Amino acid sequence: MTRFASPKASRGSGSGARKSRPRYRPVPGSEIEPLARANIVGRPNPLRRIEVTLLLRPRPQPAGKRPASLDDLGAQLPQERRYLTRDALASAYGADRAEVLKVARFARRHGLRIVGQNRAARTVHLAGTIANFSRAFHVNLSIYGYPGGFYRGRTGPVLVPPILDGVVQGVFGLDNRPAAKPHFRRKWHLGGAWSHAQGVSYTPPDVAKLYNFPSGADGQGQCIGIIELGGGYTVSDLNVYFQKLGISMPQVISVPVNGGGNLPTGSPNGPDGEVMLDIEVAGAVAPGAKIVVYFAPNTNQGFLRAINRAVHDTVNRPSVISISWGGPESSWTQQSLNAFNQAFQAAGLIGVSVCAAAGDGGSSDGVPGRTAHVDFPASSPYVLACGGTHLETSGGSISAESVWNDGPLGGAGGGGISDYFALPAWQGKAAVPASVNPGGRTGRGLPDIAADADENTGYQVRVDGVDTVIGGTSAVAPLSAGLIALLNEKLGAPVGYLNPLLYGTLAPGGAFHDITKGNNDMTGLVGGYNAAPRWDPCSGWGSPDGSAILSGLQKPQKTPVRSGGGVPSVGAGPGGGALPAGLPAAGPGGGAPPAGLAAALEKDDEWPDKKQFGPPEKK
Repeated sequence: MTRFASPKASRGSGSGARKSRPRYRPVPGSEIEPLARANIVGRPNPLRRIEVTLLLRPRPQPAGKRPASLDDLGAQLPQERRYLTRDALASAYGADRAEVLKVARFARRHGLRIVGQNRAARTVHLAGTIANFSRAFHVNLSIYGYPGGFYRGRTGPVLVPPILDGVVQGVFGLDNRPAAKPHFRRKWHLGGAWSHAQGVSYTPPDVAKLYNFPSGADGQGQCIGIIELGGGYTVSDLNVYFQKLGISMPQVISVPVNGGGNLPTGSPNGPDGEVMLDIEVAGAVAPGAKIVVYFAPNTNQGFLRAINRAVHDTVNRPSVISISWGGPESSWTQQSLNAFNQAFQAAGLIGVSVCAAAGDGGSSDGVPGRTAHVDFPASSPYVLACGGTHLETSGGSISAESVWNDGPLGGAGGGGISDYFALPAWQGKAAVPASVNPGGRTGRGLPDIAADADENTGYQVRVDGVDTVIGGTSAVAPLSAGLIALLNEKLGAPVGYLNPLLYGTLAPGGAFHDITKGNNDMTGLVGGYNAAPRWDPCSGWGSPDGSAILSGLQKPQKTPVRSGGGVPSVGAGPGGGALPAGLPAAGPGGGAPPAGLAAALEKDDEWPDKKQFGPPEKK
């Protein structure tokens, strides 16, 4: 059974490591290099105050307990599952208080202070000057210039003293380079109106009907969480959009995280396009659901904190999370890959599904050269990876559907074989091929599913006062999240971690439209992958038949193959761990947490007792 853990530290070291005292230890997986074509252009102001987030290991588990793993949970039908409550998850796998106090003492010695913590997510937020952080973690911070702008960065590993060696699993916020890109593509030359659009476009309800989403449900009682790393929305645009569709506007709430917020840029070609696409697609498919948008800065720290805020949100309690931002696995540190993957495992334990766009750069994921890449966080085994198709219709029905690939000047659905995550057991019978890269590695294959993503057959949306058409796998993630909200309502229980059932009985049982035409090698340099019967690394199992999926989740069926994953615990590689017996569960389909939930778990940024965690900050 694979387990929750960080990989071993590499032997390489940066300038910070060379100047450090020998007794300091590198945080495993924290090594990082500058962005491509980035150069040092200066030094940051040493007196500038920043916040840094530490990820701590889970508290030690009691010996002698017979565990139940996440793959056992994933093998059950949703109505049969007994998910953990959020406070039970925190009690079993949250940060150990004694280790939080170790961090507090370390911070105080270096002129830093704890300004927040989320014990359920095992994160502690520190504030202080750049000079004090540089000394505390033995890093040299510089200002880098690159073609996209400037960022504060470092090289090599982050170092911690022996007392925190093994305790700290990640340090986020020292480096604030952009972490991800939105995966949407706007159709050009539209004249600003749907009726003037060249080619074909659809409203989200049109697409839901084509994919036979369940009728008689609108997502009532569900909450869809959406992660955004920039841009914003306007209520006036949403009102106009839903009025045109003849749909009641859903409740939309914005939640600021780590200094982020609903900040529209006014440009439909910028991140506003992503934000509005996500809200309008999910809201049009499931208008009865509450939409909660978590806005954070586009950094590793901001991205992680937004995900943790959504997963552990005991106020809004999303049952499904949509993520349309990502980047090639090769652009992430190992500590980030592990930290995000652990957050997605935690989501599965409490019955929260996570849908992520698989990228718009085809088999290269937009990376120049002749090597294949896949997009993260879609490549996490605990995420439903959403790929893209080109959709053709006739008489209100699907007439043809193929892999989305518009060539090097357009976009293509992301997919391929992970270079980091192992092949999950639930993919063992899916005939996942070896990677086209040298060495032919076998790993987690993606996407899991696909749907309309070509901007030439895209979605009618409204952004910054403009009616336009947008495509990209960014549309498929909120479309899938909307479908899951409908399924949750119809089932009366959260679907949660879907992948073991998807590969075990749903897809082989005919719940998807098999895509057998096309490939995702958009550059002609990488080789890419071809569509084929059953599962393939460019369209997954194909596009969904929503009602067939509902039927498959309701009727008795054979136990599907186990995932090989698990719950948060310390070990090696992705997945893993075990759930101690006797922990309180939320019952079938989840449920409200018991009374007396600790205030520390109520929100991402808890402000603790200053006397306990350090002196007041000097102004």
